[in-house]
Amino acid sequence: MKVFDVAIIGSGPAGASAAFELSKNGITTVIIEKETLPRYKTCGGGLVHRGRKNIPFDISSVVEKEFHEVDTYFSNTNIKLTTKRDKPIISMIMRDAFDNLIVEKAKKNGVTLLQNHKVTDITFGEIQTLHTSDGDIQAKFIIAADGALSPIAKMAGWKETRTVIPALEYEIEVPLADFARLSKNVRFDIDAIPYGYAWCFPKKNHLSVGVCVLIKTKQKIDLKKHYAEYLKVLGITEITSEDAHGFMIPVSPRTDTFFQKNVFLIGDSAGFADPVLAEGISNAILSGVLAAQSIIEGKLDPVRSSELYHEKLENSILTEIKSGVILSKIFYTKRILRNFIAKKYGPFLSNAMTDIFMGVRTYPKDYKAAIRKKIKEIIFN
Repeated sequence: MKVFDVAIIGSGPAGASAAFELSKNGITTVIIEKETLPRYKTCGGGLVHRGRKNIPFDISSVVEKEFHEVDTYFSNTNIKLTTKRDKPIISMIMRDAFDNLIVEKAKKNGVTLLQNHKVTDITFGEIQTLHTSDGDIQAKFIIAADGALSPIAKMAGWKETRTVIPALEYEIEVPLADFARLSKNVRFDIDAIPYGYAWCFPKKNHLSVGVCVLIKTKQKIDLKKHYAEYLKVLGITEITSEDAHGFMIPVSPRTDTFFQKNVFLIGDSAGFADPVLAEGISNAILSGVLAAQSIIEGKLDPVRSSELYHEKLENSILTEIKSGVILSKIFYTKRILRNFIAKKYGPFLSNAMTDIFMGVRTYPKDYKAAIRKKIKEIIFN
């Protein structure tokens, strides 16, 4: 049985990016995927610029549309914010083609891809033995890139400490007139669903329309009902094709560790999606690269690689997400204050959020001081 340096479970952007980074540096790597690529993956498919610019190769072949302009509406108000950039703010992708492209790039560097292999159990030790539906595989390290549910994290002993929120996405085809009208811009509608937002993402010949709740609440929220109401907001009265997908998004990171038993957690398995808008691809890619770099720089030593990974996370993803978690609660629960600020400082608010999408700024670390400053400006000006 061949022993790999690293076994990556899952072939999404996180796992595939980790594999690509490892393979550039001569680390023997296998991707274990339970399905056959390319495979459909539920996702709005909006790749923001900060994620795209971190991909070390051209992805234009799988980009369906690019948008330099984004519209944000605040439901039940007359507030509409629009931002523009010279570079595309959001690039529209379908995850089957996007994920497969990164995997193919990794394979060209020597990464082994094992498809139709579902991990059923793991025997931990100095070398880990992954028991799969199609035989055993051994590796020194495991990278869990198996998404929000992450069976690998459970097998390695992690308890659930992330905040996981529900989302509902529909890939829909509409009459040509509606598609022409709705395919000009990306659209977000804040408060189209309680404690969350709705989106309309135009793809090549169809729309991705969905709703998600960003704050965990005891209130039961009917996502299907709010999706149906959002279609009315969009002026859609006829749908020629509709494909529904429900999924969960972790919008806060795990609170204990991201490495144990020689297993690294990356992407959604770690809880690295943006807490304000639940955008997960950017940090999935980044965390995959950081885990790979930690293994490389740690020279395959578990203790040093773990230390490096946590250091790299604290200096990048975690700092931003921790601020984002608090800001998300304020944004979605203090609606009167938020709308007041949005009305008075709309361009500032939308440009700041777009700058985060573009990767030129992060969420403010001292969010309390930033909010107090804006409130004082509102009151005294």
